[in-house]
Amino acid sequence: MDLLFGSPATHGTTHALVAVRGGRVVLERYGDGAGPGDTLISWSMAKSITHALVGIAAGDGLLDTAMTGLFPEWEGDARRAISLQNLLNMGSGLEWNEDYVDGTVSDVIEMLFGGDDAPHAGDHAAYAASKRLESEPGTVFGYSSGTTNLVARVLGRALGDVPPSRAAMESFMRTRLFDVIGMSTAVPKFDRAGTFVGSSFVYATARDYARFGWLYLNDGMWDGTRVLPGGWVDHGRAYFGTDPGNGTGYGAHWWLEPALPGSMAAFGYEGQFTFVVPDRDLVVVRLGKSPAPLPANVQDTLVSLVRAFPEVAPPSGKSGRDE
Repeated sequence: MDLLFGSPATHGTTHALVAVRGGRVVLERYGDGAGPGDTLISWSMAKSITHALVGIAAGDGLLDTAMTGLFPEWEGDARRAISLQNLLNMGSGLEWNEDYVDGTVSDVIEMLFGGDDAPHAGDHAAYAASKRLESEPGTVFGYSSGTTNLVARVLGRALGDVPPSRAAMESFMRTRLFDVIGMSTAVPKFDRAGTFVGSSFVYATARDYARFGWLYLNDGMWDGTRVLPGGWVDHGRAYFGTDPGNGTGYGAHWWLEPALPGSMAAFGYEGQFTFVVPDRDLVVVRLGKSPAPLPANVQDTLVSLVRAFPEVAPPSGKSGRDE
């Protein structure tokens, strides 16, 4: 903890650290003027929240991960074969540059922050849907925030929203997920087309992110109520590929830390992390601001912190490097 909060040169700034074990907060610390009531940005941890929402909709029969022909503009070309499962695995095959530094080449910067003259300004899903196919769907891992916003559009459409409406999606998020698990501080953001920015924009307290992690630790159950369909947690941690940039495995909108077999994690830009570690009955959340390449140091330190907790069961499942 002292390393996370006291080493800005190597770890950046940590705003919040929360660990939950056995259903109780067993470790909690805040820095840089932050406190337990402050809502902090998820960045890409929102992708894992999107996974939960898709699972609930699939359980309702509104979505099928095998569905294809997801966008009208894909009819008549090879993109029609892209499935919802391909999108969840980051295996769409669509071109994308997830660069957070060089705005002249970055798709994610142009999508999220481009001005009115940017392509498909204010409609993140339309921006991502316009990309050409680079590889056969389902064959190559390619991390893309645009991909998640395609998923969010598919979900919103299945719920009955027609751009720029967002009412059905916002109600669904609150009544079927946030309210059920007591994630009362969660504030999701939407683009001008009414699509949930599932790639990047949820604000919540560290404790509420820990609540979300606890839902996945308990196989989608909350106080005896099934929130996620049976098997959906395993769907999230079923290995698809490894990111060549960080050496970490990927399932379906969840990361798979190779040093913690059987675990799963939500990662966000500049060092946002939620680790879900079943064999230690543990959820760890870290929120802060750690510019590249410092998040790698934060990740390693969080793995060490997790290992400081004793195992309660043998680790199970593949690591992020198993194929």
